[in-house]
Amino acid sequence: MLKPKTIANQTSFVSKIVNSSIRTSRIESSAKTFAATTASETLSITEVFEGLTKKKQCAFVPFLVAGDPDLGTTELALKMLDSIGADVIELGVPYSDPLADGPVIHASATRALAGGATLVKVLEMVKRVAPTLKAPLVLFTYINPIMRRGYEKFMGELQEAGVKGLLVPDIPLEETYTLSALAKERGVDLVLLTTPTTTSDRMKSIAEKTEGFLYLVSVTGVTGMRTTVATKVEGLVEELKNYTDKPICVGFGVSKGEHAQSLEGWGADGAIAGSALVRALGEAATPEEGLAAVEALARELRDALPPRV
Repeated sequence: MLKPKTIANQTSFVSKIVNSSIRTSRIESSAKTFAATTASETLSITEVFEGLTKKKQCAFVPFLVAGDPDLGTTELALKMLDSIGADVIELGVPYSDPLADGPVIHASATRALAGGATLVKVLEMVKRVAPTLKAPLVLFTYINPIMRRGYEKFMGELQEAGVKGLLVPDIPLEETYTLSALAKERGVDLVLLTTPTTTSDRMKSIAEKTEGFLYLVSVTGVTGMRTTVATKVEGLVEELKNYTDKPICVGFGVSKGEHAQSLEGWGADGAIAGSALVRALGEAATPEEGLAAVEALARELRDALPPRV
């Protein structure tokens, strides 16, 4: 079992930026200042996985909900995750009817919406922060907000904001072709999902059409923290590797270092952690405490997946 290092023995990213006396407005100001001084070249998703393959390293892919507790804190959290060594970062746009999300992420989206977060505001924040990150950002959103803005306009906005990937959980494969074509034109990878109940033929088709990586849902149901990761994942990863040489990242239920290690042992190319990080940030008493909690958990997950060469 993984034995995480204590926070006291670590150099805290958060402590360099904020302390317990700083309020949310100061956090937002710090995010703007930090963005101006830490610009780096953002890699494409493909470039990230090519580098990880050479190092024989499984990707750490954290997920956060934008705007919980506020967009300024989200901006700092993205920078912190990047500094710790997140390989790809998934950012959820808060939505009122998140069909694929469990109670933790649903509650987070509700808080973000109540605080005034919108798709436009999220993209404005992403446009500021994306150029400062090395890790590519994958935007997670549902199809209705995309349709309301129009496919072409939305994909143009993603390109302008510096988004490298898009994940839309409620769009069926048969309806992805137009969106996928527009995404390619804009240099955005449309990431597709497959589940334990997907038939082999359909799984093969999804594996062929996905770009960037393939998102394998580890369990049947919605997102959420679990004490173990479904052992069926091992067989699913093995089957998918017969269909594609694209990276396979596994999510839904990854909340501990040993979960990430299990996925790596089963052949996954990436471990996606969401609900545990979302809860740590959004349910903390203060933004500062939330950032500290996210940092500690993110370090545990990152340290669980070291290079193998």
